[in-house]
Amino acid sequence: MRRPVALRLQAALGTLALAAAAGVVLTMPGAASAAAGGATGYATQNGGTTGGAGGQTVRATTGTAIHEALCGRASSSTPITIEVEGTINHGNTSKVSGDSCNTAADKIELKQVSNITIVGVGNGAVFDQLGIHIRESSNIVIQNVTVRNVKKSGSPTSNGGDAIGMESDVRNVWVDHTTLEASGGESEGYDGLFDMKDNTQYVTLSYSTLRNSGRGGLIGSSESDRSNGYVTFHHNLYENIDSRAPLLRGGIAHMYNNHYKSLNESGINSRAGAKAKVDNNYFEDSKDVLGTFYTDQAGTWQVSGNIYDNVTWSEPGEDNNPAGPDPQSNTTVSIPYSFTLDDASCVPSVVSATAGADKGLKVSDGSCTPQSPDPTDPTDPDPTDPDPTDPPSGTNLSLGAGSDGSSKASGTSYGNVRDGDLGTYWSPAGTTGSISVKWSSATTVAKINIREAAGSEGTVGSYRVVDHGTGAVLASGSGAGVIGFSPVSLEKITFEITGASGTPRIAEFETYAG
Repeated sequence: MRRPVALRLQAALGTLALAAAAGVVLTMPGAASAAAGGATGYATQNGGTTGGAGGQTVRATTGTAIHEALCGRASSSTPITIEVEGTINHGNTSKVSGDSCNTAADKIELKQVSNITIVGVGNGAVFDQLGIHIRESSNIVIQNVTVRNVKKSGSPTSNGGDAIGMESDVRNVWVDHTTLEASGGESEGYDGLFDMKDNTQYVTLSYSTLRNSGRGGLIGSSESDRSNGYVTFHHNLYENIDSRAPLLRGGIAHMYNNHYKSLNESGINSRAGAKAKVDNNYFEDSKDVLGTFYTDQAGTWQVSGNIYDNVTWSEPGEDNNPAGPDPQSNTTVSIPYSFTLDDASCVPSVVSATAGADKGLKVSDGSCTPQSPDPTDPTDPDPTDPDPTDPPSGTNLSLGAGSDGSSKASGTSYGNVRDGDLGTYWSPAGTTGSISVKWSSATTVAKINIREAAGSEGTVGSYRVVDHGTGAVLASGSGAGVIGFSPVSLEKITFEITGASGTPRIAEFETYAG
Protein backbone atom coordinates (compact mmCIF):
# COMPACT_ATOMS: atom_id res chain seq x y z
CA MET A 1 0.00 0.00 0.00
CA ARG A 2 1.30 3.44 -0.89
CA ARG A 3 1.81 5.64 2.16
CA PRO A 4 0.51 9.25 2.17
CA VAL A 5 2.94 12.07 1.66
CA ALA A 6 3.71 12.82 5.32
CA LEU A 7 4.66 9.22 6.12
CA ARG A 8 6.67 8.78 2.97
CA LEU A 9 8.59 11.97 3.72
CA GLN A 10 9.69 10.71 7.14
CA ALA A 11 11.77 7.99 5.54
CA ALA A 12 13.50 10.50 3.25
CA LEU A 13 14.23 12.85 6.14
CA GLY A 14 15.69 9.96 8.12
CA THR A 15 18.14 9.27 5.31
CA LEU A 16 19.22 12.91 5.25
CA ALA A 17 19.66 12.92 9.02
CA LEU A 18 21.94 9.88 8.85
CA ALA A 19 24.00 11.58 6.16
CA ALA A 20 24.34 14.71 8.30
CA ALA A 21 25.33 12.69 11.35
CA ALA A 22 28.05 11.02 9.33
CA GLY A 23 29.44 14.41 8.33
CA VAL A 24 28.37 14.05 4.70
CA VAL A 25 28.10 17.40 2.91
CA LEU A 26 25.49 17.45 0.14
CA THR A 27 26.25 20.01 -2.55
CA MET A 28 24.26 21.26 -5.52
CA PRO A 29 25.57 21.78 -9.05
CA GLY A 30 26.49 25.36 -9.84
CA ALA A 31 23.54 27.52 -10.80
CA ALA A 32 23.28 29.69 -13.83
CA SER A 33 24.53 33.23 -13.54
CA ALA A 34 21.61 34.93 -15.25
CA ALA A 35 18.14 34.32 -16.62
CA ALA A 36 18.41 32.18 -19.72
CA GLY A 37 16.22 30.77 -22.47
CA GLY A 38 12.87 32.01 -23.68
CA ALA A 39 9.33 31.34 -22.52
CA THR A 40 7.46 28.31 -23.84
CA GLY A 41 3.86 27.15 -23.96
CA TYR A 42 0.95 29.45 -23.24
CA ALA A 43 3.31 32.04 -21.72
CA THR A 44 4.36 32.84 -25.31
CA GLN A 45 0.82 33.96 -26.17
CA ASN A 46 -1.01 37.22 -25.38
CA GLY A 47 2.07 39.24 -26.34
CA GLY A 48 4.61 36.88 -24.77
CA THR A 49 6.49 36.74 -21.47
CA THR A 50 9.92 38.38 -21.21
CA GLY A 51 10.03 39.46 -17.55
CA GLY A 52 12.66 42.10 -16.85
CA ALA A 53 14.52 41.74 -20.15
CA GLY A 54 16.06 45.03 -21.25
CA GLY A 55 16.02 46.55 -17.77
CA GLN A 56 18.49 46.93 -14.95
CA THR A 57 19.95 43.85 -13.24
CA VAL A 58 20.47 43.91 -9.47
CA ARG A 59 21.66 41.30 -6.96
CA ALA A 60 19.75 40.44 -3.76
CA THR A 61 20.60 38.17 -0.85
CA THR A 62 17.59 39.00 1.35
CA GLY A 63 13.86 39.29 0.86
CA THR A 64 14.05 42.92 1.90
CA ALA A 65 16.56 43.55 -0.89
CA ILE A 66 14.16 41.96 -3.39
CA HIS A 67 11.40 44.29 -2.25
CA GLU A 68 13.80 47.26 -2.32
CA ALA A 69 14.71 46.45 -5.91
CA LEU A 70 11.02 46.51 -6.83
CA CYS A 71 10.43 49.72 -4.92
CA GLY A 72 13.53 51.41 -6.36
CA ARG A 73 12.27 51.35 -9.95
CA ALA A 74 11.10 54.47 -11.71
CA SER A 75 7.61 52.97 -12.05
CA SER A 76 5.73 49.75 -11.33
CA SER A 77 6.32 48.65 -14.94
CA THR A 78 10.03 49.51 -15.29
CA PRO A 79 11.76 46.25 -16.35
CA ILE A 80 14.12 44.71 -13.80
CA THR A 81 15.98 41.44 -13.33
CA ILE A 82 16.65 40.51 -9.71
CA GLU A 83 19.42 37.94 -9.29
CA VAL A 84 18.96 36.12 -5.99
CA GLU A 85 21.56 34.15 -4.05
CA GLY A 86 21.29 32.63 -0.60
CA THR A 87 18.39 31.81 1.73
CA ILE A 88 15.41 34.13 1.77
CA ASN A 89 13.27 33.78 4.90
CA HIS A 90 11.07 35.62 7.40
CA GLY A 91 14.12 36.87 9.27
CA ASN A 92 15.47 38.86 6.32
CA THR A 93 12.22 39.86 4.60
CA SER A 94 10.39 43.03 5.52
CA LYS A 95 7.83 45.31 3.92
CA VAL A 96 9.28 48.13 1.81
CA SER A 97 7.20 51.07 0.63
CA GLY A 98 7.37 53.01 -2.61
CA ASP A 99 5.39 54.24 -5.58
CA SER A 100 6.52 51.32 -7.77
CA CYS A 101 5.72 48.47 -5.37
CA ASN A 102 3.18 47.07 -2.91
CA THR A 103 5.05 44.65 -0.65
CA ALA A 104 4.45 42.69 2.56
CA ALA A 105 6.63 41.28 5.31
CA ASP A 106 5.50 37.64 5.24
CA LYS A 107 6.00 36.80 1.58
CA ILE A 108 7.74 37.92 -1.59
CA GLU A 109 5.04 40.18 -2.93
CA LEU A 110 4.68 40.88 -6.66
CA LYS A 111 1.51 42.93 -6.49
CA GLN A 112 0.31 45.44 -9.08
CA VAL A 113 3.63 45.27 -10.91
CA SER A 114 4.94 44.05 -14.27
CA ASN A 115 8.08 43.25 -16.27
CA ILE A 116 10.02 41.41 -13.56
CA THR A 117 12.47 38.50 -13.57
CA ILE A 118 13.55 36.75 -10.37
CA VAL A 119 16.37 34.28 -11.05
CA GLY A 120 18.55 32.22 -8.75
CA VAL A 121 22.30 32.59 -9.32
CA GLY A 122 25.64 31.57 -7.83
CA ASN A 123 25.28 28.89 -5.17
CA GLY A 124 21.50 28.91 -5.50
CA ALA A 125 18.44 30.70 -4.14
CA VAL A 126 16.18 29.13 -1.52
CA PHE A 127 12.93 30.71 -0.32
CA ASP A 128 12.58 28.94 3.03
CA GLN A 129 9.07 28.93 4.53
CA LEU A 130 8.41 32.06 2.48
CA GLY A 131 6.05 31.95 -0.51
CA ILE A 132 5.98 34.02 -3.69
CA HIS A 133 2.69 35.83 -4.27
CA ILE A 134 1.69 37.27 -7.66
CA ARG A 135 -1.42 39.46 -7.70
CA GLU A 136 -2.80 41.87 -10.32
CA SER A 137 0.49 41.60 -12.19
CA SER A 138 1.81 40.66 -15.62
CA ASN A 139 4.94 39.62 -17.51
CA ILE A 140 6.67 37.82 -14.64
CA VAL A 141 9.53 35.29 -14.94
CA ILE A 142 10.65 33.14 -11.98
CA GLN A 143 13.60 30.89 -12.74
CA ASN A 144 16.11 28.63 -10.99
CA VAL A 145 14.84 28.99 -7.40
CA THR A 146 13.71 26.62 -4.65
CA VAL A 147 10.61 27.41 -2.58
CA ARG A 148 10.05 25.06 0.35
CA ASN A 149 7.87 24.43 3.38
CA VAL A 150 5.45 27.34 3.03
CA LYS A 151 2.70 27.00 5.66
CA LYS A 152 -0.85 28.25 6.06
CA SER A 153 -1.06 27.07 9.68
CA GLY A 154 1.51 26.60 12.39
CA SER A 155 4.50 28.91 12.48
CA PRO A 156 5.67 30.76 10.56
CA THR A 157 2.88 31.18 8.02
CA SER A 158 3.21 32.68 4.55
CA ASN A 159 1.19 33.15 1.37
CA GLY A 160 -1.76 31.04 2.49
CA GLY A 161 0.49 27.98 2.41
CA ASP A 162 1.24 28.21 -1.33
CA ALA A 163 4.82 27.98 -2.60
CA ILE A 164 3.86 30.10 -5.62
CA GLY A 165 0.37 31.57 -5.75
CA MET A 166 -1.28 33.73 -8.42
CA GLU A 167 -4.61 35.52 -8.18
CA SER A 168 -6.68 38.46 -9.42
CA ASP A 169 -6.11 39.41 -13.06
CA VAL A 170 -2.66 37.87 -13.50
CA ARG A 171 -1.32 37.57 -17.04
CA ASN A 172 1.77 36.01 -18.62
CA VAL A 173 3.85 34.22 -16.02
CA TRP A 174 6.68 31.81 -16.83
CA VAL A 175 8.00 29.68 -13.96
CA ASP A 176 10.98 27.62 -15.06
CA HIS A 177 13.56 25.27 -13.49
CA THR A 178 12.17 25.66 -9.97
CA THR A 179 11.93 23.23 -7.07
CA LEU A 180 8.67 23.54 -5.14
CA GLU A 181 8.34 21.29 -2.12
CA ALA A 182 6.59 20.83 1.19
CA SER A 183 6.95 18.43 4.11
CA GLY A 184 3.44 17.02 4.19
CA GLY A 185 -0.19 17.80 3.51
CA GLU A 186 -2.91 20.04 4.91
CA SER A 187 -2.83 18.39 8.34
CA GLU A 188 0.84 19.38 8.61
CA GLY A 189 0.00 23.00 7.72
CA TYR A 190 0.73 23.10 3.98
CA ASP A 191 -1.47 23.92 0.98
CA GLY A 192 -0.65 24.03 -2.75
CA LEU A 193 2.69 24.23 -4.49
CA PHE A 194 1.49 26.09 -7.61
CA ASP A 195 -1.93 27.74 -7.43
CA MET A 196 -3.81 29.97 -9.88
CA LYS A 197 -7.20 31.59 -9.30
CA ASP A 198 -9.46 34.57 -9.96
CA ASN A 199 -8.70 35.32 -13.61
CA THR A 200 -5.10 34.07 -14.02
CA GLN A 201 -4.18 33.29 -17.63
CA TYR A 202 -1.24 32.54 -19.97
CA VAL A 203 1.03 30.69 -17.58
CA THR A 204 3.75 28.10 -18.18
CA LEU A 205 5.41 25.84 -15.60
CA SER A 206 8.41 24.12 -17.16
CA TYR A 207 11.36 21.96 -16.07
CA SER A 208 10.33 22.09 -12.42
CA THR A 209 10.11 19.62 -9.54
CA LEU A 210 7.04 19.49 -7.29
CA ARG A 211 7.25 17.01 -4.44
CA ASN A 212 6.29 15.88 -0.95
CA SER A 213 3.00 17.74 -0.77
CA GLY A 214 -0.64 16.90 -0.26
CA ARG A 215 -1.59 19.25 -3.10
CA GLY A 216 0.34 19.90 -6.28
CA GLY A 217 -1.69 22.91 -7.34
CA LEU A 218 -4.99 24.19 -8.67
CA ILE A 219 -6.38 26.30 -11.48
CA GLY A 220 -9.56 27.85 -10.10
CA SER A 221 -10.46 28.14 -6.41
CA SER A 222 -14.02 26.82 -6.72
CA GLU A 223 -16.35 25.24 -9.27
CA SER A 224 -17.57 28.75 -10.16
CA ASP A 225 -14.06 30.22 -10.59
CA ARG A 226 -13.73 29.38 -14.28
CA SER A 227 -11.96 32.53 -15.50
CA ASN A 228 -8.51 30.89 -15.36
CA GLY A 229 -6.69 28.86 -17.95
CA TYR A 230 -4.33 28.72 -20.87
CA VAL A 231 -1.71 27.01 -18.75
CA THR A 232 1.12 24.76 -19.96
CA PHE A 233 2.94 22.17 -17.84
CA HIS A 234 5.90 20.48 -19.50
CA HIS A 235 8.99 18.53 -18.47
CA ASN A 236 8.05 18.69 -14.78
CA LEU A 237 8.46 16.04 -12.09
CA TYR A 238 5.52 15.50 -9.76
CA GLU A 239 6.69 13.15 -7.00
CA ASN A 240 4.97 12.01 -3.80
CA ILE A 241 1.92 14.20 -4.30
CA ASP A 242 -1.46 13.19 -2.87
CA SER A 243 -3.67 15.05 -5.39
CA ARG A 244 -4.08 18.13 -7.63
CA ALA A 245 -1.43 17.51 -10.25
CA PRO A 246 -3.12 19.83 -11.10
CA LEU A 247 -6.78 20.39 -10.26
CA LEU A 248 -8.31 22.20 -13.24
CA ARG A 249 -11.65 24.00 -12.94
CA GLY A 250 -12.73 25.39 -16.28
CA GLY A 251 -10.25 26.65 -18.83
CA ILE A 252 -7.66 24.82 -20.91
CA ALA A 253 -4.40 23.25 -19.80
CA HIS A 254 -1.71 21.42 -21.78
CA MET A 255 0.40 18.79 -20.04
CA TYR A 256 3.21 17.22 -22.01
CA ASN A 257 6.42 15.32 -21.25
CA ASN A 258 5.87 15.37 -17.47
CA HIS A 259 6.94 12.55 -15.17
CA TYR A 260 4.30 11.76 -12.56
CA LYS A 261 5.63 9.48 -9.85
CA SER A 262 3.80 8.39 -6.69
CA LEU A 263 0.55 10.29 -7.10
CA ASN A 264 -1.06 8.82 -4.02
CA GLU A 265 -4.77 9.63 -4.43
CA SER A 266 -5.33 11.32 -7.81
CA GLY A 267 -3.45 13.25 -10.46
CA ILE A 268 -4.73 15.48 -13.26
CA ASN A 269 -8.23 16.36 -12.08
CA SER A 270 -10.19 17.96 -14.93
CA ARG A 271 -13.57 19.19 -13.72
CA ALA A 272 -16.17 21.93 -14.02
CA GLY A 273 -15.99 22.05 -17.81
CA ALA A 274 -12.19 22.12 -18.05
CA LYS A 275 -10.25 20.74 -20.98
CA ALA A 276 -6.90 19.00 -20.49
CA LYS A 277 -4.61 18.04 -23.36
CA VAL A 278 -2.33 15.29 -22.07
CA ASP A 279 0.53 14.32 -24.40
CA ASN A 280 3.52 11.95 -24.01
CA ASN A 281 3.64 11.92 -20.22
CA TYR A 282 5.00 9.09 -18.07
CA PHE A 283 2.80 8.04 -15.14
CA GLU A 284 4.48 5.71 -12.65
CA ASP A 285 3.52 3.96 -9.38
CA SER A 286 0.38 6.06 -9.04
CA LYS A 287 -3.40 5.99 -8.60
CA ASP A 288 -6.14 7.61 -10.69
CA VAL A 289 -3.71 9.78 -12.65
CA LEU A 290 -6.39 11.35 -14.88
CA GLY A 291 -10.12 11.97 -14.63
CA THR A 292 -12.78 13.94 -12.76
CA PHE A 293 -12.62 13.44 -9.00
CA TYR A 294 -14.51 14.64 -5.90
CA THR A 295 -17.27 16.39 -7.89
CA ASP A 296 -20.22 15.65 -10.15
CA GLN A 297 -19.25 18.56 -12.44
CA ALA A 298 -17.25 16.82 -15.14
CA GLY A 299 -14.29 18.01 -17.12
CA THR A 300 -12.78 16.52 -20.28
CA TRP A 301 -9.42 15.43 -21.72
CA GLN A 302 -7.61 14.62 -24.91
CA VAL A 303 -4.87 11.99 -24.51
CA SER A 304 -2.03 10.87 -26.75
CA GLY A 305 1.23 8.96 -26.37
CA ASN A 306 1.18 8.55 -22.58
CA ILE A 307 2.73 5.62 -20.68
CA TYR A 308 0.97 4.19 -17.61
CA ASP A 309 3.50 2.21 -15.56
CA ASN A 310 2.01 0.49 -12.50
CA VAL A 311 -1.02 2.77 -12.38
CA THR A 312 -4.14 1.66 -10.49
CA TRP A 313 -7.65 2.92 -11.18
CA SER A 314 -10.75 3.26 -8.99
CA GLU A 315 -14.22 2.18 -10.02
CA PRO A 316 -16.40 5.01 -11.37
CA GLY A 317 -18.82 6.54 -8.89
CA GLU A 318 -21.20 9.48 -8.47
CA ASP A 319 -18.37 11.94 -7.74
CA ASN A 320 -15.49 10.11 -9.42
CA ASN A 321 -14.91 9.43 -13.08
CA PRO A 322 -11.39 8.04 -13.62
CA ALA A 323 -10.18 8.09 -17.22
CA GLY A 324 -8.62 4.59 -17.00
CA PRO A 325 -7.73 1.79 -17.07
CA ASP A 326 -7.64 2.52 -20.81
CA PRO A 327 -7.81 6.31 -21.07
CA GLN A 328 -9.56 7.62 -24.18
CA SER A 329 -10.10 11.16 -25.41
CA ASN A 330 -13.51 12.75 -24.84
CA THR A 331 -12.73 16.20 -26.26
CA THR A 332 -10.35 17.94 -28.66
CA VAL A 333 -8.06 20.83 -27.78
CA SER A 334 -6.36 23.15 -30.28
CA ILE A 335 -2.94 24.38 -29.17
CA PRO A 336 -1.90 27.79 -30.63
CA TYR A 337 1.88 27.52 -30.07
CA SER A 338 4.54 25.20 -31.47
CA PHE A 339 6.11 22.49 -29.31
CA THR A 340 8.26 19.41 -29.83
CA LEU A 341 7.50 16.21 -27.94
CA ASP A 342 10.02 13.84 -26.42
CA ASP A 343 8.95 10.22 -26.66
CA ALA A 344 7.19 9.23 -23.45
CA SER A 345 9.58 6.34 -22.89
CA CYS A 346 12.51 8.70 -22.27
CA VAL A 347 10.62 11.24 -20.17
CA PRO A 348 11.86 9.88 -16.79
CA SER A 349 15.51 10.23 -17.81
CA VAL A 350 15.08 13.62 -19.53
CA VAL A 351 13.09 15.10 -16.65
CA SER A 352 15.56 13.72 -14.10
CA ALA A 353 18.39 15.57 -15.86
CA THR A 354 16.56 18.85 -16.42
CA ALA A 355 13.76 19.49 -13.90
CA GLY A 356 14.33 21.59 -10.80
CA ALA A 357 16.58 24.39 -9.60
CA ASP A 358 20.35 24.18 -9.90
CA LYS A 359 20.29 21.84 -12.91
CA GLY A 360 22.16 24.26 -15.16
CA LEU A 361 18.92 25.30 -16.90
CA LYS A 362 19.17 22.27 -19.18
CA VAL A 363 16.28 21.70 -21.58
CA SER A 364 15.10 19.17 -24.15
CA ASP A 365 14.78 19.66 -27.89
CA GLY A 366 12.66 16.55 -28.48
CA SER A 367 15.65 14.26 -29.09
CA CYS A 368 15.50 12.70 -25.60
CA THR A 369 18.93 14.27 -24.90
CA PRO A 370 19.17 17.17 -22.44
CA GLN A 371 20.70 20.31 -23.90
CA SER A 372 22.52 23.16 -22.17
CA PRO A 373 21.09 26.65 -22.79
CA ASP A 374 22.39 28.46 -25.84
CA PRO A 375 25.30 30.65 -24.67
CA THR A 376 24.37 33.21 -27.30
CA ASP A 377 20.76 33.41 -26.17
CA PRO A 378 19.62 37.04 -26.43
CA THR A 379 18.51 37.08 -22.79
CA ASP A 380 22.07 36.38 -21.64
CA PRO A 381 24.49 39.25 -21.09
CA ASP A 382 26.38 40.29 -24.21
CA PRO A 383 29.72 38.43 -24.03
CA THR A 384 31.41 41.52 -25.47
CA ASP A 385 30.21 43.73 -22.61
CA PRO A 386 32.80 44.52 -19.93
CA ASP A 387 32.51 42.72 -16.61
CA PRO A 388 30.27 44.93 -14.40
CA THR A 389 32.67 44.27 -11.51
CA ASP A 390 35.64 45.73 -13.41
CA PRO A 391 36.90 48.99 -11.85
CA PRO A 392 35.35 51.98 -13.65
CA SER A 393 37.57 54.03 -15.89
CA GLY A 394 37.89 57.78 -15.77
CA THR A 395 38.25 60.26 -12.93
CA ASN A 396 37.08 59.41 -9.44
CA LEU A 397 34.84 62.44 -8.81
CA SER A 398 34.83 61.84 -5.04
CA LEU A 399 38.41 63.04 -4.69
CA GLY A 400 38.18 66.64 -3.54
CA ALA A 401 34.42 66.45 -2.91
CA GLY A 402 32.65 66.68 0.44
CA SER A 403 30.93 63.96 2.44
CA ASP A 404 28.57 63.37 5.33
CA GLY A 405 26.42 60.57 6.67
CA SER A 406 23.79 59.34 9.09
CA SER A 407 26.25 58.40 11.85
CA LYS A 408 29.84 57.30 12.34
CA ALA A 409 31.45 54.80 14.62
CA SER A 410 34.14 55.93 17.04
CA GLY A 411 37.48 56.44 15.34
CA THR A 412 36.07 56.73 11.83
CA SER A 413 35.39 59.70 9.57
CA TYR A 414 33.03 60.53 6.70
CA GLY A 415 36.02 61.95 4.84
CA ASN A 416 37.77 58.59 4.84
CA VAL A 417 35.53 57.37 1.98
CA ARG A 418 36.87 60.06 -0.42
CA ASP A 419 40.56 60.29 0.45
CA GLY A 420 41.84 57.62 -1.96
CA ASP A 421 43.31 55.67 0.95
CA LEU A 422 42.09 52.08 1.35
CA GLY A 423 43.65 51.97 4.82
CA THR A 424 41.09 54.37 6.29
CA TYR A 425 37.35 53.84 6.42
CA TRP A 426 33.92 54.98 7.65
CA SER A 427 31.61 52.77 9.69
CA PRO A 428 28.07 53.58 10.81
CA ALA A 429 27.22 53.43 14.51
CA GLY A 430 25.59 50.03 14.01
CA THR A 431 25.01 47.63 11.14
CA THR A 432 23.07 50.05 8.94
CA GLY A 433 23.47 53.67 7.96
CA SER A 434 24.17 55.99 5.06
CA ILE A 435 27.19 57.77 3.63
CA SER A 436 27.07 60.60 1.06
CA VAL A 437 29.40 62.32 -1.37
CA LYS A 438 28.52 65.92 -2.27
CA TRP A 439 29.68 68.75 -4.54
CA SER A 440 29.12 72.50 -4.58
CA SER A 441 27.51 72.36 -8.02
CA ALA A 442 25.61 69.79 -10.08
CA THR A 443 27.80 66.85 -11.13
CA THR A 444 26.91 64.03 -13.52
CA VAL A 445 27.30 60.55 -12.03
CA ALA A 446 26.50 57.23 -13.72
CA LYS A 447 28.48 54.70 -11.69
CA ILE A 448 29.80 54.28 -8.17
CA ASN A 449 32.28 51.85 -6.66
CA ILE A 450 31.82 50.93 -3.00
CA ARG A 451 35.08 49.45 -1.70
CA GLU A 452 35.04 47.69 1.66
CA ALA A 453 38.07 47.82 3.95
CA ALA A 454 40.35 44.81 4.18
CA GLY A 455 38.91 42.13 6.42
CA SER A 456 35.31 43.30 6.08
CA GLU A 457 34.63 42.22 2.50
CA GLY A 458 31.12 40.86 2.06
CA THR A 459 29.66 42.61 5.11
CA VAL A 460 27.41 44.96 3.15
CA GLY A 461 24.05 43.37 2.49
CA SER A 462 21.12 45.23 0.95
CA TYR A 463 21.53 48.82 -0.20
CA ARG A 464 19.93 51.75 -2.01
CA VAL A 465 21.67 54.47 -4.02
CA VAL A 466 19.70 57.72 -3.71
CA ASP A 467 19.78 61.16 -5.30
CA HIS A 468 19.72 63.13 -2.04
CA GLY A 469 18.18 66.21 -3.63
CA THR A 470 15.13 64.52 -5.15
CA GLY A 471 14.91 61.33 -3.09
CA ALA A 472 14.93 59.23 -6.28
CA VAL A 473 16.31 55.71 -5.89
CA LEU A 474 18.96 55.30 -8.58
CA ALA A 475 19.77 51.65 -7.82
CA SER A 476 19.16 48.97 -5.22
CA GLY A 477 20.48 45.52 -4.60
CA SER A 478 22.87 43.66 -2.35
CA GLY A 479 26.64 43.67 -1.79
CA ALA A 480 29.37 46.24 -2.34
CA GLY A 481 31.22 46.81 -5.61
CA VAL A 482 30.50 48.59 -8.85
CA ILE A 483 26.93 49.89 -9.23
CA GLY A 484 25.72 51.47 -12.44
CA PHE A 485 22.58 53.48 -13.26
CA SER A 486 21.31 55.99 -15.79
CA PRO A 487 23.45 59.17 -15.77
CA VAL A 488 22.04 61.76 -13.39
CA SER A 489 23.07 65.34 -12.57
CA LEU A 490 23.06 65.93 -8.81
CA GLU A 491 24.83 67.69 -5.97
CA LYS A 492 24.72 64.87 -3.42
CA ILE A 493 24.57 61.09 -3.81
CA THR A 494 23.86 58.76 -0.89
CA PHE A 495 24.69 55.09 -0.38
CA GLU A 496 22.18 53.66 2.12
CA ILE A 497 23.10 50.35 3.78
CA THR A 498 19.78 48.75 4.77
CA GLY A 499 21.10 45.32 5.70
CA ALA A 500 24.48 43.88 6.71
CA SER A 501 26.04 40.81 8.29
CA GLY A 502 28.05 42.95 10.72
CA THR A 503 29.32 46.51 11.02
CA PRO A 504 30.29 47.68 7.52
CA ARG A 505 33.62 49.38 6.91
CA ILE A 506 33.57 51.51 3.75
CA ALA A 507 37.09 52.40 2.66
CA GLU A 508 36.14 54.32 -0.51
CA PHE A 509 32.92 55.65 -2.04
CA GLU A 510 34.11 56.35 -5.59
CA THR A 511 31.94 58.17 -8.12
CA TYR A 512 32.29 58.29 -11.90
CA ALA A 513 30.64 60.04 -14.81
CA GLY A 514 30.51 56.89 -16.95
